[in-house]
Amino acid sequence: MILYGSELAAKLHEGMKETIEQIKASNQRIPCLSVILVGDNPASQSYVKSKANACHKIGLENRTIRLAGDISQEELEKVIQEENENPNVDGILVQLPLPEGLNEQRALLAVSPDKDVDGLHPMNAGALLLDRPGFLPCTAKGVMAILKEAGYDDLTGKKAVVMGRSSLVGKPLALLLQQKNATVTVVHSKTVNAKEICKEADILIAAIGKAGFVTADYVRPGAVVIDVGINRVEGKLKGDVDFDSVEPLASIITPVPKGVGPMTVCMLLDNTIEAWKKHEGIA
Repeated sequence: MILYGSELAAKLHEGMKETIEQIKASNQRIPCLSVILVGDNPASQSYVKSKANACHKIGLENRTIRLAGDISQEELEKVIQEENENPNVDGILVQLPLPEGLNEQRALLAVSPDKDVDGLHPMNAGALLLDRPGFLPCTAKGVMAILKEAGYDDLTGKKAVVMGRSSLVGKPLALLLQQKNATVTVVHSKTVNAKEICKEADILIAAIGKAGFVTADYVRPGAVVIDVGINRVEGKLKGDVDFDSVEPLASIITPVPKGVGPMTVCMLLDNTIEAWKKHEGIA
């Protein structure tokens, strides 16, 4: 079965739209996402536009703050602080990458943890590590939603292999899979016998940033294969998984595009609504 994240996202968007309509009907403040875009990176501009469109579709308020690429670190952090203090803003996202000369970690640290809907602040990362409530990184949260949709909510007895150890995807995913009782192995560039380890997985998640790297000889027949990779090859988006060779083996597989990507944006909206509930004292 090919599981399209775009279809799941559309279904979840309908639920979010209903929530926003109920908020409007009760004359409450509408949840608001503030996106800070620095510079004129074409890919970043495209991502920000897609997030704004997603907000519009469900009725979520969206602010896009565009800053010059030569802004100083102090000026950027001042803008972030202004959004932290804005009572009408629930979620803040600093679009990465930042232009050369700006410190991304400092910028992310400047975002208030209770508005960090990207789930990248150390306090939210620590909350995940300690299994406490906090905002989850959107891509990792989206992968877990896909697994739940596929009937893999309780992962007791399942072997899960995560390919990649990034703070954005690999590390949080490993923790979330453990919380669902999976036995988790993280494979990375320094792993010995990675192919053999991957072939033992009931659930294989590829997040390494290498187009078509995962071929059929990495996959156990009947495995669930989640492709997080987004690589541009000759003008087309390609995943980390060689779809044509792996799809016949997998019981469930996500494609690229229309797989995990739409779920990342969907979970950003979900986190923003959750932030609004917390700010309004509802959750």
